[in-house]
Amino acid sequence: MSPQPLILVDPLPRTLDSICDAETKARLSALGRLAVSEDRPMPDEELERLLPEASILIGQTDMPRARLERAKNLKAIFNVETNFLPNIDYQACQERGIWVLSPTSAFAGVVAESGVAMAIDLCRGISAADRAFRAGKERYGLAANEGCFQFSGAPVGLVGFGDLGRAVRALLVPFRNPVTVHDPWLPDELVRTHGCRPAPLDEVLATSKVVFVLASVTTTNQGFLGSRELGLLPDGAALLLLSRAAVVDFPALVREVRSGRIKAAIDVFPEEPLPADHPVRTAGEGVLLSPHRTGAMPEALQLIGRMTVADAELVLRGLPPQLCRRADPALAGRLRSKPVAKT
Repeated sequence: MSPQPLILVDPLPRTLDSICDAETKARLSALGRLAVSEDRPMPDEELERLLPEASILIGQTDMPRARLERAKNLKAIFNVETNFLPNIDYQACQERGIWVLSPTSAFAGVVAESGVAMAIDLCRGISAADRAFRAGKERYGLAANEGCFQFSGAPVGLVGFGDLGRAVRALLVPFRNPVTVHDPWLPDELVRTHGCRPAPLDEVLATSKVVFVLASVTTTNQGFLGSRELGLLPDGAALLLLSRAAVVDFPALVREVRSGRIKAAIDVFPEEPLPADHPVRTAGEGVLLSPHRTGAMPEALQLIGRMTVADAELVLRGLPPQLCRRADPALAGRLRSKPVAKT
């Protein structure tokens, strides 16, 4: 009888308990022999000893070409942090037939849900009215809605149309928003299949009352939403920053919000935790602040485990994965997402 496959589990900043419910953990255990290191990154000497026999690696472990050449039986690497980081030789993996996978879509649903909720909040001034009421400064009737507009039917722009963008678009359907999309990584035909209109970035910004910023950070787009671009937004528009802060000129965004010309909901920041004296904390009633919490839901984390185990089951049967995103060397090398705090 051939030995069971060896599965290396090196998941920090995740842990098995955070991403696997009891059923998923049982399915993982049934796949083979587990070598787990989750109180610390797997030590190099242990990794080097086990790697030649390993079939699956679950984690963010550094895998340069030299190490991959010693991993004679490795079939797949699952990045359960859901960021493709520049610590893997993706080209070498492709040459050796090693899948590099990540359940990136696990967070899309919960982030989209929070994003749409925050968009409605900004448009209707819900949190601002609550704060005013608690401070004894509330107004009533039409006066209480100064600067507000109805979210339903308002033109929406999506900057980025990956898993998160498509999840946001699905939630917008009942609100009958006309949706324009800018995503230079996707063909226009794909955008149109989701009932959206592809458009250049400037047009998306200038014609949308609500803009969701959902783009990943790459080697070429850091700070691409600068003062000029933010200035294209119509007066009173609402901007939702949900992907990575590095795609925006953050000081310029703070200036725009502080001026009162636009509103913004922000879930990601240039530095986390954010310094106590950061000017965005005092940017006024037109900003809704969220401490990078939109994705940190138990449902999303457990979905990471289910997607990973389901695809690991397929890979070990010699079948292609179906749920996790596959790293393409040409694209993964351009991504610059930073590791996030442990959740």
